[in-house]
Amino acid sequence: MNKNLNLICVFLLSLMSPLAFSAGDNTRVYLPAFYESVMKMAPNGKLGQIIKKESISTSVQGAQAWRIAFISSDFADKKTISTGILVAPIGPAPKGGRPVVAWAHGTTGTAQNCGPSQLPNPAQPLNEYFLIGGNSGTDYGMPALERFIKDGYVIVAADYQGLGGGGKHQYMISGTQARDAINSIRAAGDMKEVGAGKKALIYGWSQGGGTVLAAASSPEYIAQKGTAFDGIELVGFVALAPPDVSATIAVPPQDQASADKYLGGLIQAFSGDVMGFAHLSMTFWALPNGFSNLQLEDVFTPEGAKAINQIYTGKCVHTAVDTITYNFGSTYKSLMNSPPKNSLAWAKAIYESGVKKVKPVAPVTIYWGTKDTAVPPFMGKLYQEQMCKLGANVARTQLQGEQTHYTTPPVAELLFAPWVEDRFAGKQAPNGCVGIQ
Repeated sequence: MNKNLNLICVFLLSLMSPLAFSAGDNTRVYLPAFYESVMKMAPNGKLGQIIKKESISTSVQGAQAWRIAFISSDFADKKTISTGILVAPIGPAPKGGRPVVAWAHGTTGTAQNCGPSQLPNPAQPLNEYFLIGGNSGTDYGMPALERFIKDGYVIVAADYQGLGGGGKHQYMISGTQARDAINSIRAAGDMKEVGAGKKALIYGWSQGGGTVLAAASSPEYIAQKGTAFDGIELVGFVALAPPDVSATIAVPPQDQASADKYLGGLIQAFSGDVMGFAHLSMTFWALPNGFSNLQLEDVFTPEGAKAINQIYTGKCVHTAVDTITYNFGSTYKSLMNSPPKNSLAWAKAIYESGVKKVKPVAPVTIYWGTKDTAVPPFMGKLYQEQMCKLGANVARTQLQGEQTHYTTPPVAELLFAPWVEDRFAGKQAPNGCVGIQ
């Protein structure tokens, strides 16, 4: 009892302390030299153009790897810089070039030091924080990397804008991350020494799963001319536990009452525990970075907005969760306004940040687990139904056993790797929309 009382006293004192929020609005983070130099660069150049690169080591046999920085753009077509890694087989490329596989990573956070490529040895198979064997404070690496290298593919993985290349990360604005993934393919083509060809595929997990779905519905951006590597041909898309909040909305709310109801339901659904609240509050922190009519103070109290801004500009997701837990305990919901202000603008922004209702340019396959509590699987089901009505080919596979959000990538790998190989081999994908109403 005394120990618990002491902890409560420390917590209360921390809330009253004038030092609690004594730092500036944005927390300074320290980056490896490669990223420090990229942060000083302007986003000038063609989409996909590599503006900086450095060779790095990799433990994958027969492979060579680089850190890269390349030109991208956000969903409003404002030029940005994204960083990432590129891994390719050693030796001459075949005639026609090597197929390119672009990995879209899951949630790592929103600060400049949250890019997976910043890890000491990022060019390796996917290494997850939550799984036994995870050896870092964040997820990094790429699923099926060794297999894809043996297949002769080039693998590229963007960090997304705002995670080491400057600017504020637009977390869960899927159109922005989709552009980063598409431009990472162009960046692979811009590196002549890796022998990248025009055929490409995008695969991703969690946040990256939403990235995949958004990229699939970006025909005009994919076909854009005047890039560093025109004419890329997407042959397929693999989404592991993908979120798509917009799939849950037939049309965006048109009045204040429906917006209040929608936002209230969203907040309730994702505030049951501190992990869910972290993902929700990161999304709310990031949306104003893409929508100028939104402000943090709309959804957060003044104290909450200041705390949230400092947390998400300085810490990656798992450390941010610990920080919220330590400083606010079970009172984290008090950081938010109840009800939120400007709810109609926020509801419309959430809708616009999701996947567009546009037929995918190539087959899409989704893998999901029954015990996924991080991304509700019904989002993928609604997405499939909506896209099948548009004439798309969208398959959805339930993984055997009780798979969680975090076991989805390793369990799904044995299924999606052959699917990827079949797409590059020119085989027709089975119709995933058979029987979908």
